[in-house]
Amino acid sequence: MSKDQNHPPYAASAATASAAPPVPARTGAVPDRTGLAILLMCATSFIFALQDAFSRMLGSEYPPVLVVMLRYWVFALFVIAMVARQPGGLRRAIRTKRPKTQLLRGAILVLETTLMVEAFVRLGLVGTHAIFTAYPLLVAALSGPILGEKVGWRRWTAIGVGFVGILIILQPGSAVLNLGSVLAFVSALLFALYGLLTRHVSRDDPATVSFFWTGIAGAATVTVLGIGQWEWLAPTDWIWMGLLCVCGLLSHYLLIRAYELAEASALQPFAYTQLAWVSVIGVLVFGEVLHMNIVIGAAIVVAAGLFTLWRARVRQG
Repeated sequence: MSKDQNHPPYAASAATASAAPPVPARTGAVPDRTGLAILLMCATSFIFALQDAFSRMLGSEYPPVLVVMLRYWVFALFVIAMVARQPGGLRRAIRTKRPKTQLLRGAILVLETTLMVEAFVRLGLVGTHAIFTAYPLLVAALSGPILGEKVGWRRWTAIGVGFVGILIILQPGSAVLNLGSVLAFVSALLFALYGLLTRHVSRDDPATVSFFWTGIAGAATVTVLGIGQWEWLAPTDWIWMGLLCVCGLLSHYLLIRAYELAEASALQPFAYTQLAWVSVIGVLVFGEVLHMNIVIGAAIVVAAGLFTLWRARVRQG
């Protein structure tokens, strides 16, 4: 597996589907079908956006941790089924050299996903994703103290420019800076930490092991947190929950297929199309307003994030 597949893609809604997937290593005999992979990534981003819409709908009626718990139960079954088909099966996937870190990864991802759903409800899809775009910048900023990686002046400059974009989005002192904004930024920070820990454990555990522990540890964690808030969904809401889970499984399958066809570094820029899709859904379905400061700020943050990803790829190179 290529090194850059250890970087979770931009995927706020599909955090349960953003663990490094168990993709077999690509060899020179495998044709590079980057064009098809890009189409699959764009389709995946659209499905992620639909997941966000379903999450916001359900999160406004039920405790977000309950919504996440039901998603994780289905995701855990998907993980077991996928891993069982890999070489060594479940017996190999259970054996990790870093169990504490793997458990921590699963817990962090559960918390990130739950806070994200709460942010969707409080701030809306557009505002939440605009702030969440800071995630690659946070990865770059934290890669030094957490992983001991060297961050050069070019990437530090991009990080600084990106946070100027965040300030443009937030407009400190205005009504935009509320609890929803804080939750969105904390979610980005947690997802960045999750991504860095994913890279950390990849030094000792293959992707199949991390994939398994992400689903199982996450399902166990969210069950402990959410079972006390159990309530039965209304009959029609079970339909939305079913669609949410189907989208989660389909998006992850397409993500794996995309990774099989091309390097993740070629696909990551197109994962940002999710931001465009959630903006359309937020405006047309939920009546959100696409303010100019959000458009400008998000464009700056995305550009800075893409630059940091490119510089990281150059350094790996």
